[in-house]
Amino acid sequence: MGSSPTAPITSVMNTYSRLPLQIRKGKGAWIYDSNGNKYLDAVAGIATCTLGHSDPVMNWALNQQLKKLQHVSNLYQIPEQEALAAWITTHSCFDKVFFCNSGAEANEAAIKLARKYGHEVRGIEEPIVLTAEASFHGRTLATISATGQSKYHKGFEPMVPGFRFFTYNDISSFDRLLEATESEGPRVAAVLIEPLQGEGGVNPGNITFFRHIRKCCTDKRILLIFDEVQTGVGRTGELWGYTKLGLQPDAFTLAKGLGGGIPIGALAVKQKYDLLCPGDHASTFGGNPFACRAGLTVMTELERRGLTSHVRLLGDLLHELLKALVSRYPDQLKGVRGWGLLQGLILSDRGPTAPLLVKQAIVERLLIVPAGPKVVRFLPPLTIKPNELYQAVNRLEMALRSVLINY
Repeated sequence: MGSSPTAPITSVMNTYSRLPLQIRKGKGAWIYDSNGNKYLDAVAGIATCTLGHSDPVMNWALNQQLKKLQHVSNLYQIPEQEALAAWITTHSCFDKVFFCNSGAEANEAAIKLARKYGHEVRGIEEPIVLTAEASFHGRTLATISATGQSKYHKGFEPMVPGFRFFTYNDISSFDRLLEATESEGPRVAAVLIEPLQGEGGVNPGNITFFRHIRKCCTDKRILLIFDEVQTGVGRTGELWGYTKLGLQPDAFTLAKGLGGGIPIGALAVKQKYDLLCPGDHASTFGGNPFACRAGLTVMTELERRGLTSHVRLLGDLLHELLKALVSRYPDQLKGVRGWGLLQGLILSDRGPTAPLLVKQAIVERLLIVPAGPKVVRFLPPLTIKPNELYQAVNRLEMALRSVLINY
């Protein structure tokens, strides 16, 4: 379907390995490059554009908000912030919400909460947070320290102390670490964990494992925090990822899909864990009227359009389409895993790398994203249609065939 465009010379810092594509506009699940070429977007800004590109309801709501007020700071009461917090608490197991601007900031707030909880509730002098290997919690120094992937640590040592890692979905690994850490008394303030590891390879949480963690945390008065930056806001086919596991955390973090493309993050907690006081934490831009209007629009439209049931149906369809693709290429493809519209296609050792397949998919006018060297991730807008999923998998197959010719 044509060759990829050449990457331009730029004055932007070289912090991203950008793909050779200049995106100029989008509509629904489609985006257009600077040459007018049309691409099917199965990335959605990395699980962010919940309602798709240039959604008419979103456009109207944000336009109306800009006519009134975009920012005032948290020195004053913000009605849009109150309304979004009320929506989240009404539709979840939580009672209080702090707003910020990104997933990393939300997890930073969660880490600070964990440390304060460790000091004040468990009487720990140097609190420790347990997190999983292959996790991803953000790019700030504290959140990469909490991330169980050494490749993100390289060049930024020393890491922030106070984090220890267990194997995801492995009860014995978790128990060994917890026992060793608490062998001489309380030391663990919290467990920070993703219900499904996204960046770590699209690894869904095991229900038995998570129930075990929940019981351990309850028994020892350890705070259980879910990082739902990627799984929250309907992405899994449930409003929140914790519902897939049939249990409640004590707190969770949100971002990405919450703003539908407008930067916003949140930390939500149950009443008894609402420990942060004035002066403990803050954000200049967090919870501003414009971002909260975006969040409120996303959440109310998610409910009004019945998008969680839509995601369940289309997630099942995407899963089956990808499984059929695996059956046609058993030597190169290994399997499919995920929840809802967060699906990972696993490439075998004999298959191409995920980045190579992602790059070739652009030639076929399809946007997908790697989740490690051997997993390709699908994260389309939650409004995507069935025929668009068929097109996405067909284009993926064409990309795979092209790669295999020269592999």
